[in-house]
Parts: sequence; structure tokens; C-alpha cells
Amino acid sequence: METTKTVIKGGEWIIKEVNAEDIFIPEQFNEEQIMVRDMCTQFVDTEVLPVVDRIDKLEPGLMPSLLEKAGALGLLGITVPEAYGGLGKDFVTSVIVAEYLGAGYSFSVANAAHSGIGTLPILYFGTEAQRLKYVPKLASGEYKGSYGLTEPNSGSDALSAKTTAKLSADGKHYIINGQKCWITNGGFADVYTVFAKIDGEQFTAFIIERGTEGFTQGPEEHKMGIKGSSTVQLYFQDCKVPVENVLGEIGKGHIIAFNILNIGRLKLGSATIGGARRALSASVQYAKAREQFKLPIVKFGAIRHKLAEMAIRLWVGESALYRVSYNIDEQEQILLAAGKTLSESLLGAAEEYAIECAILKVFGSEVLDFVVDEGVQIHGGNGYSDEYAISKAYRDSRINRIYEGTNEINRLLTVDMVLKRAMKGKLDLMGPAMNVQKELMSIPDFGSGEETPFAKEKEAIANFKKCILMVAGAAVQKLMMTLNKEQEILMNIADMSIITYHAESALLRLEKLTAMKSEAEVTVQADIVRTYIYDAADAINKAGKDAVNAFAEGDELRMMNIGLKRFTKVDAFNSKEARRRICAQLVADDGYKL
Repeated sequence: METTKTVIKGGEWIIKEVNAEDIFIPEQFNEEQIMVRDMCTQFVDTEVLPVVDRIDKLEPGLMPSLLEKAGALGLLGITVPEAYGGLGKDFVTSVIVAEYLGAGYSFSVANAAHSGIGTLPILYFGTEAQRLKYVPKLASGEYKGSYGLTEPNSGSDALSAKTTAKLSADGKHYIINGQKCWITNGGFADVYTVFAKIDGEQFTAFIIERGTEGFTQGPEEHKMGIKGSSTVQLYFQDCKVPVENVLGEIGKGHIIAFNILNIGRLKLGSATIGGARRALSASVQYAKAREQFKLPIVKFGAIRHKLAEMAIRLWVGESALYRVSYNIDEQEQILLAAGKTLSESLLGAAEEYAIECAILKVFGSEVLDFVVDEGVQIHGGNGYSDEYAISKAYRDSRINRIYEGTNEINRLLTVDMVLKRAMKGKLDLMGPAMNVQKELMSIPDFGSGEETPFAKEKEAIANFKKCILMVAGAAVQKLMMTLNKEQEILMNIADMSIITYHAESALLRLEKLTAMKSEAEVTVQADIVRTYIYDAADAINKAGKDAVNAFAEGDELRMMNIGLKRFTKVDAFNSKEARRRICAQLVADDGYKL
């Protein structure tokens, strides 16, 4: 009997059934991970929140000092190898840090930029000399890191950058000219990873230090939210950068930019889940304390519905987050065992799950937006006042759907990456898609009626996947090479995929929890999963119909609409009562502790 663990490759969940025992859930944090989680929560509570107004006023030296304090606790270099001054912990632990510092408003942005895009390019792509020079000081917080990719006319189209680099006559320096915008930590960083085109063609990364001749920065930007995050433009006017500061290979800067973005997207998904947790807890506490018509407003059904829906999306998002994080951890170990370096292993693992990283970024940022928006609504007029933290959370949230690739770009990428892997033979989508077409032509199988735990929920997830295969398969066949121009259809397929992945992740977490505890102990979690799947069926049906109506007609269209109806059919379910039970748990816990 085969006992080896099944490792699902990136994107493979669309065509394979995943076993609950093969995933990782937050309830499995070990003692060290719980300690790290609690340390991050305490750091936000004691170091960040008491000075949050001063942070928002960009008080000179305050944010750098907070990063230094985080560095002293080891939080800036959690996965940096010990040889370079870090703690050398696993990837899941670094995700815990990102999530639980994610409640720190502008600090969480500065921390994420520093420990992610500010540090990792040098760690993963630097020479040994570059690593030894910069990484230990970045891990400790002595140096602050930043990253310059975006330009005034190149946002989503990063490779169209205009900043140039030219080798000096003596061959000792590259002379850089151009500008970068929206640079997080730009106002105080010591070390910048900056992208420029050598001779206007070879897209290349450079390490540039503060104080380098010809390198200046603009004033702080005035932003809608994350006001305490330093955001400036960088200017390079005949900026002399030593040739030894080229990062990675000449002309291969895109490899650095895009690989680092995979990790950045997952970590942003993590931070948004952390921010949503705190915003939901604040909303629960407010709803318990605020009275109208002689009752706490949490007694009213409309408020209960809101709080429960916030909890549902948060729990589901968290389920997918740790599923992917553990997949990356596992893949990293597989690559290490195959003789890859630490850098190659983590970057290779993140690349393997690039589809899922994009999915997490979209879902997490939209969960946070939903939670803070409903949080303001629960607070009523007070939610619009700066006296209440929810107004800051609302403003700060909006940026998350824009940076690390807009949610639109990430949706398009999700489908694009799946289809490219299919064309390269890495994912067998055609076989399963053809099977769905055959099933549509046959008499429906009403099943054996066997009642195993979560059988109906598993069937629903399997059917959601059939919807994706049916719509995507038909779109590829019908539109062929013009599909990439049909962004609306691609977005529909992406939404179906994002919802399905999260529904499956939540169900797998519930299955694993039930095996660890008992059904009686996870009734609220079961309510969350069943409510989410119940609502997901309608959302997938709508996205699927919008897609097929856009490219099919006649018998083909009728057949696919029948298929969508069949594959999104779920049993009647009293979601009102389920949400009331979820809200009752939030009230009992005085916040989100699921």
C-alpha cells in the first residue's frame, strides 16, 4: 500500500482531488510558531499602536527606530540564514510574522517592504560578497531596505521602464539616469534595489546606496491611506554605481523582479488577513458596546449578518493562506534535497505556486476591503471619525488591491499561467476538460446515496472544478489565439478559480480539524464552510454564465448553461441561522478567535 505523501503541483488542484491530511492548517502551529505569533501581536500592541498617530505624521526617525526594534527581536530576518544574521526559520513561520504584523497599519507596509523586496533580492540573487556586506545589516535593521521598479509611465508594464544605465569609459561604474516613483521606505532607506536598462535594452538590477553621487529623492507623497509609510520618487542624474553592485545577471533583471513578486503577493495576502482579523475584532467589540433602541446593536440581525460574513471570508482566506505556505515549504525541501541552493529552492518553490500566490493576493486584499468597509458601516457615523481606528483601517486598506500587481493583473495572470502550463504539458487540462464535455452529453449520475462525512461538500467542490474546466476549455477551443484579448472572459474564469480554490481550502481545513478534534467542537467552522460553499455556487454560476454568454451560441451555449446549472446545484441551506451561530461565537470570544 502506498503511504507516500501526495504533493500537488501548482495549479494541479483544478484537476486533482486533494487529501485533507496533506495540507497544513493554522491549528497545527508548533510551540515556536505560536511564540512568534504572540510576539508579533505584542509588538503591534505595545510598540506600534501607541504611536500610530505619530507614525502617520511621518515623525522623523520613528519608523526606522521601529524597524530596528523589530530587527532586534529577529522579526526582519525570520527566514534569512543564520550565516547572514537571520534566524533561519521555515517559510510558514515567515508568513505568520507577515500576518500578525499585518495589523500594524503603515508599520506593516514598511516592515513588509523592508524584509521582502528590500532584502530578498540581495539574499537570493546577490554574490557572496554582496550578501555578506548588506544582508546581516538588513536583517538586524541597521540598514533599511527599499526597491525601485515602478516608473511614472510603467506600472503594470514594468519592463517598459525608461531608466537607463551605461558603462563608464573606465569600465568601473554604471552611469544611471531616470526616475522611479511610489517607492516604499524611499525616504529613509539605506539600500535600494533599482532596475534599469543597460544601453536602453538589457533590463538589469543594481544595488544603490543612499548618498551615492547623482542619486536624490523627492518629497514625501501625500496619500489617501498608509500615511505613515514613506513614499517618494527617486531621481538618478548621472548616478555612478560601482560595477560590483550589479545584482544578478546583466539583462536578467526581470527574473529578480517577477520571482520576488511571487513571494510578495503571498506575504501581502498574509498581511491583509492579519489586518482583517484586528478590524473584525474591533467591530465585534463596538457592536457589543453600542446601544440603539435600548439594545446592543449586535442583537440585530443585520449586524449579525455583517459580522458573520466578515468572519467567513477571513477564516476561508486564512485556510488558503497556510495551505499554500506549507506547499511552498514542502517544495523548498524537495528542491534542497535535489541539490539546489537555498535561494534556488525557495524561489523555485514560490515559482511553482505562482498561480496560488496571485490568488491569495486578490482574495486577501478584497477580504480586508470588505471587512473594513462593513466595519465602518457597523460603527455608523463614528466609523467616519478619525477618533475610531476603523476609519484608518478603511483608508489604509485601499492600496492593497493596487500594489504587488493590481488585482486585475493578478486575475489575468492566474488564468494565463494555468493555460501556459497546460500548453507546455505541465498540467493536463485537456483530458479532464474533455471528460466534462462527455459528462454533459450523458445522463446525470445521481450518486449512490452514500453519506460519508462532508460528501456533499466534496461533491460541490468537484463540480465547481468541472465548471472551470468546461468554461476555460470551451473558451480556449473557440477563441484560440484571441483569448488573451478577451479580458472580461479571463476575469470570469479567474473569479471561478479563486472562489473554488478558497472553498476547497476551507473544506480541507474543516476535514482536518474534525479529525483532530470532533464534529461537536467544530460546529461553527462547519457553518462557515457550508455557508461559503452555498454562496460560492451562485457566484460561480454567475461568472460562468457571463463567460459562456460572451463567446458561445446556439446548442453549445444551451448545453454549457445546462452544465453550469447542474454543476452549481447545491442543497437548500439556512444560511441565516448559520450566520447567527457564527456571530454568537464572535460575541462569546469578544472578537475573532476562530
